Amino acid sequence: MANARVTVHPEARIDQIEPDVHGHFSEHLGRCVYDGLYTDDAADGDGFRNDVLELLSDLDIPVLRWPGGCFADDYHWEDGVGPQEERPRRRNLFWAQGREDIPEESNAFGTDEFLQFCEAVGTEPYLAANVGSGDPQEAADWMEYCGYDGDTELADRRRENGHEEPYEVPYWGVGNENWGCGGQMSPEQYAREFRRFATYMGSMDNLMLDYDVELIACGFEGHEWNRRFMEEVASGRWGADFPLDHLTLHHYYGRGMTVAESDEDDYDELLVGALEMEEHIERIASTIDAVATTRDIGVIVDEWGTWHPEAVPQNGLEQPGTVLDALSAAAVLDVFNHNADVMTMSNIAQTVNVLQCLVETEGDDAWARPTYRVFDLYAPHKGNEAVTTAVDTPTREVERRDDDLPLVGASASVNKDGETYVTVTNLDCREAHAVEIAVDEGVSADDVADAQVLFEGQDAGTHVDADNADEFTAEELDVDVDDGVLTVDLEPSTVAAVSLE
Repeated sequence: MANARVTVHPEARIDQIEPDVHGHFSEHLGRCVYDGLYTDDAADGDGFRNDVLELLSDLDIPVLRWPGGCFADDYHWEDGVGPQEERPRRRNLFWAQGREDIPEESNAFGTDEFLQFCEAVGTEPYLAANVGSGDPQEAADWMEYCGYDGDTELADRRRENGHEEPYEVPYWGVGNENWGCGGQMSPEQYAREFRRFATYMGSMDNLMLDYDVELIACGFEGHEWNRRFMEEVASGRWGADFPLDHLTLHHYYGRGMTVAESDEDDYDELLVGALEMEEHIERIASTIDAVATTRDIGVIVDEWGTWHPEAVPQNGLEQPGTVLDALSAAAVLDVFNHNADVMTMSNIAQTVNVLQCLVETEGDDAWARPTYRVFDLYAPHKGNEAVTTAVDTPTREVERRDDDLPLVGASASVNKDGETYVTVTNLDCREAHAVEIAVDEGVSADDVADAQVLFEGQDAGTHVDADNADEFTAEELDVDVDDGVLTVDLEPSTVAAVSLE
């Protein structure tokens, strides 16, 4: 007998699920870039790791954020262009590179390498400009170098460096965590800096560029900070029409859960922390609505994911990739689907080798982590219309959080052909649950086009390595249909998807 029920309302549309909600983030930190995206020993001559490039291409990632992170606000882009033998070796003020705890940056991987990597993978680039230690001219010059097709020194320099056509970078972040490592600014101070940078960056696409640029402001999980920032920005001469297209926040969870010594109570606590994403999105969206009443400003979560105590600066923020981490990613992606009317992008941290990465490398090996499998399973949602999904589920009290964990989560969407895609997650790491899936008009067995499940037979604490990576791929899921209602039996810590024609 089912003890949870998911009711899908295909006609109750929320909004389109922006493909960029499945975005990613790469920073000059640990082995994310060097030995992750890039290596001088690669056979293709461009320095890219072919194995990583192939894995990311197969996932069809929509957008990639770079160069940081905290690194962005001490990064000067001109250090990373031109002949590599002439590029200066600089400090990395915030992070060690590799596993050697060396805070230095070779600048071997710079703007052209990153943007050509994006072209090779087929993803849109999102660049974070230096506000903390940079200035508006540096940011505007970077935009000109990347995107101008005329006859200026910077456009000619790009051509000399091997790229005749403009890159057309659509997304530009104005700083990163400027409330912290990006300058320890008050919201009013950052708002004034944002207006100053936006005066130059936001004017580039008036005459210089043949495409639109979207500016992204740095927000904070402390939501009073966001209110004060928005009000100060809006108090300028632009008023409500200030050039701001998206406001961000960052949300990490799991910092108190050591992977090697965790138990089921720890698992519950981490998942509750992941689900706090819902409240943060609702609060930042409310702040935007309260101040920019006539503007459509999107919400971006451009850093998110698990951050366990194993991940420290001395090891380049590396941590094991577990089924539990993947389970939390499914829970968060469901939250993003529920909030498709305000979410315009997200970027999980980080793409390769760092924190909740999707791909891990060691020597000549590269493999997909369980979180990669979740993103792959959720990929059919991208571009669909999210629809209202009601979940009637048992809960369990999580005393450390003074909150309850819903043991089953779900979201659903409808594509242009009217097909419905439903993802259901058993967030219970202890027990199986039988879940009914009801659709307004009812379904028959013939309507089930496909049903898959991840992580059957895997413990939540299981982590992936080169030898067992293939054990985390999706398997066929049995679906029972009775009187227009589907029923699936989900083992503990599993993620399922059902496609209905």
